[in-house]
Amino acid sequence: MAIRPMVYEPDPVLRTRAQEVDDFGDEFQVLVDDMFETMYANKGCGLAAPQIGISLRASVIDLSEQSQNPFVIVNPKIIERRGEHKMDAGCLSVPGAYAAVLRSQWVKVQALDRLGKPFEVEGDGLLAECLQHEIDHLDGLLFIDHLQPLKKKMVQGKSRKFRKKNKL
Repeated sequence: MAIRPMVYEPDPVLRTRAQEVDDFGDEFQVLVDDMFETMYANKGCGLAAPQIGISLRASVIDLSEQSQNPFVIVNPKIIERRGEHKMDAGCLSVPGAYAAVLRSQWVKVQALDRLGKPFEVEGDGLLAECLQHEIDHLDGLLFIDHLQPLKKKMVQGKSRKFRKKNKL
């Protein structure tokens, strides 16, 4: 396993709809392992392949405190959603910046696991937020795209300053 370099906004790979995964072989398994390692090293709870420069529809998620509940969503689709709520959002590809984003309170997602087996996951609160955030990445969207233009500019500026200060 390896920690892969992160890609930061405004990199074009983050703005492109990622390609469907159709090969679940050894190379993809290494990618998934590297994505988990990269996510944990960066203290994230989710990471999409485009965030490490790979345009594939795959994300890793682990919302547990001790990294004991990892799962993978491949070629995911939100098939049902309910309610709305605002939640503070941040992103490993927009480091040092946070903003409240309106999202669905509850979602049901259809996806494939890391071996290509279909499954569904549903969740509310933080899990719903994370699923929507990761699927947005696969569609070429960032959390800042859900903000009003002025707020978006402010958040982008804050992230640029953070990256410069931390040499990212």
